[in-house]
Amino acid sequence: MALSEHEQRRLEQLEASLMAEDPTLADTLRGVPQFRVQKRRATLAVLGFIAGLTALVIGIQIQPAISVAGFVIMLISAIIGLSAWTRIAEDGVPNDGGRHPRPARQHSSGDFMEKLEERWRRRQEGGDH
Repeated sequence: MALSEHEQRRLEQLEASLMAEDPTLADTLRGVPQFRVQKRRATLAVLGFIAGLTALVIGIQIQPAISVAGFVIMLISAIIGLSAWTRIAEDGVPNDGGRHPRPARQHSSGDFMEKLEERWRRRQEGGDH
């Protein structure tokens, strides 16, 4: 069943208002991958960190309060950037244009120890040099 012209215009208006009010939700509904959102967040965090570093250095010469503000900006940017970077790593970074995402990395110390034990066993058996 096709929409009338009035209904199509109304739907376009609703989509535009959704984009203006909550772009993250609109991206989710549209199917924009979380990778892009986190990549954008990480990029903005790097820019914020550079701005904070600049404020820190300039504030040393002008006013100590500017240096403190620059440090706070750097700290917040670093936290946001690391959070975004961690989410990118957990979700798997798409390679080959996003066709084959990498499997999520395991952050368990048990897996690390299991790998070390397996390598040790293979070396003892003469399979790994």
